Amino acid sequence: MSISLTESAAERVKNFLANRKKGIGLRLGVKTTGCSGMAYVLEFVDKLEDDDKVFESNGVKVVIDPKSLLYLDGTEVDYGKEGLNEGFKFNNPNVKDQCGCGESFTV
Repeated sequence: MSISLTESAAERVKNFLANRKKGIGLRLGVKTTGCSGMAYVLEFVDKLEDDDKVFESNGVKVVIDPKSLLYLDGTEVDYGKEGLNEGFKFNNPNVKDQCGCGESFTV
């Protein structure tokens, strides 16, 4: 099982953590929502939970709860800019379909 960040995504997370002046990494998860069923959740991690899985990628700790890992295994998180839009992008090999607006997905 693995989760990875591109160099661009890792640098963005490192900058956020430095500006916050606290935190041990980035929590990646899923929640039930949207028209396709699931959406990605990103949060900063200040404290690990007992059942958290921790991956290290490009110098950043990526923390995932076991339930979310089932849906996110193999995901690569990227960060990019397209015109006026910028943000994190998820290359998840488990996704079977996603809604037209790109806010939610199904596995």
